[in-house]
Amino acid sequence: MRQRLIHKRRRSRLGLFVGGIAGIALLYWGAQSLTKPPANPGLGEAALEHVKRMVAFGPRPPGSEAHQQTQRYIQETLQSAGWTVQQDSFTAQTPIGSVPMNNILGRLTGRTDRIIVMAAHYETKLEHDFPFLGANDGGSGTGLLLALAPILAKQNHNHTLWLVFFDGEEAFKEWSEKDSLYGSRHLVEQLKASGELSKIGALFLVDMIGDRDLDIRRESNSTPWLTDRVWNAAKRLGYEKNFLPVSSWVEDDHLPFLKAGVPAVDLIDFNYGPGNRYWHSAEDTLDKVGAQSLGTVGAVLLEVIAELDRTQ
Repeated sequence: MRQRLIHKRRRSRLGLFVGGIAGIALLYWGAQSLTKPPANPGLGEAALEHVKRMVAFGPRPPGSEAHQQTQRYIQETLQSAGWTVQQDSFTAQTPIGSVPMNNILGRLTGRTDRIIVMAAHYETKLEHDFPFLGANDGGSGTGLLLALAPILAKQNHNHTLWLVFFDGEEAFKEWSEKDSLYGSRHLVEQLKASGELSKIGALFLVDMIGDRDLDIRRESNSTPWLTDRVWNAAKRLGYEKNFLPVSSWVEDDHLPFLKAGVPAVDLIDFNYGPGNRYWHSAEDTLDKVGAQSLGTVGAVLLEVIAELDRTQ
């Protein structure tokens, strides 16, 4: 992904005066009540375990043995959780030549054919100078979706649910419209041809959401009403400190869907380490990823999906 520009939104502050010990106590208990007990307390730990398994394969750029191992791991995990797995295999024309790629789709049929998509990319950027493990960049989003798979499979949804694992998000040389987002661009064209694209009511993209110091900004390319839903859910759950009232523009796998008219939101913490120095570096390692951050994003996703399933 690539970040382009950042700006801050103004936020009004309300001054509160609480008199006496009783008032302070009420304020304290009111603040405590904002945070609900997690409905799935082991979600973050389960997601982190999936990240550990992928990192253990080693760097996973398209075409590598670790890349193939990761594909098998995703497929087997989805199938064991009760999802129908579909492959979207293709050959991408890149600056380094033809590269085989494969998007992986997990499908869970609901009572209607309206679709809610949760997506992440699973491959790592090709690096020759250092081992790029992508624990956060590629690993965290994939790990979270795999952890959500058995939870969602046990729920009774009106919508059909998809878990989509994109290949080829990263550029091989320099980020451009042609050298990036290979998997998401290809899948959009496939879904146009099949007629399924028009059935997607919302797409949630998760990318780099495992940073232990989690601070997700509103992504300004994303669909405003869907972004509002996410931030309102985070507020209800007491995660305002992790979902900030600040905006940034990020180019990521949601863009091809947005261009095709699909409502989409990118949940990404593009503030990874001091000065974002862990991004695309040898420092993107397992010790930088936290179960609490993964669980926080997972809880918010489950809340928003449940809300959309009831109302959309």
